[in-house]
Amino acid sequence: MTVLRYITWFILLAPALAPTMVQAHDARPNYVQVTEIDINTFSVSWKVPASMPSRGLPYPTLPEDCKAERQPTWRRAGGEYLGQQVFRCDHGLSGRLVGIEFPTINPSLSTLYKIRLANGEEHLRILKPSETEWTVPDAEDRFAVATQYTRLGVEHIWIGIDHLLFVACLLFIARTPRRLLITITGFTVAHSITLALSALDLVRVPTPPVEAMIALSVVFMAWEIAKNNKSSLTHRFPIAVAASFGLLHGFGFAAVLRDIGLPQTELPTALLFFNVGVEIGQVLFVIALVSAFLILRPVGVRLLESATDSEVPHWSLLTKPASYLIGAVASFWMIERVSGFWA
Repeated sequence: MTVLRYITWFILLAPALAPTMVQAHDARPNYVQVTEIDINTFSVSWKVPASMPSRGLPYPTLPEDCKAERQPTWRRAGGEYLGQQVFRCDHGLSGRLVGIEFPTINPSLSTLYKIRLANGEEHLRILKPSETEWTVPDAEDRFAVATQYTRLGVEHIWIGIDHLLFVACLLFIARTPRRLLITITGFTVAHSITLALSALDLVRVPTPPVEAMIALSVVFMAWEIAKNNKSSLTHRFPIAVAASFGLLHGFGFAAVLRDIGLPQTELPTALLFFNVGVEIGQVLFVIALVSAFLILRPVGVRLLESATDSEVPHWSLLTKPASYLIGAVASFWMIERVSGFWA
């Protein structure tokens, strides 16, 4: 009967959670990179998720005096379309409008717009699906950099489902508020260290193995929850395990930050507030999980009492099916990412 209950819970939970979790990184935004390769000459490259229909691929827009030296080129690479074009602008881009245009409709995708000027300045803007253009700042502004990189950090953690699942596993392991606070703090400090070291190019680790190991860390945590061995290192010292894997997850965060780039004149600000954004998103996720648990707990108690015919329900009837589901999804990610080594 116990196995039957686990299977029942798994069947009930899977349809609701699986579609979201399987797409760990499929909610990527459009990405536009504008680089000044010579005075008032700009190389423009952009990436569009392959989920976009080929007839509706968007393209960047520059001021009217910017003339294209050649027609844009497109190519398909893995899970995205890549575009490339070179423009000559009579008056540069500082203080002027740039944007992105969709031939048909925008399927609710944000756009990450990055501009790198010849003087070393970098400007970053995240365009919401409802926004199609923005004004390039005349000079880097510390407050604007802090705002943009904080927002970028929050958005990254919320689309990084593998990172969120690891945090959810820490909740299952820690259980009490005090242990949870200590465990999350260890995870935060650890990934902040490797995020900074990697983003500043002091330590360089290949991204594909890091992504595969992050998935493996989620598998490991799910296995520990399923075993529920209170004498194991994970249950006795969750901060040690959280910090160890936190170092690994920091390299994953840094890979995204390296792709985006850091503004040369406000590098410490961008690095600090990207990390702040990651922590804000992480805290919001924890609050959401705890709130949902407190709201649904009375219902869960009644369901477990009816399922076990006991006045003291055993919460493993919920944690084990959850660990099986998380472990299965994370195993899929790990296999997928490892197979990508030779793609």
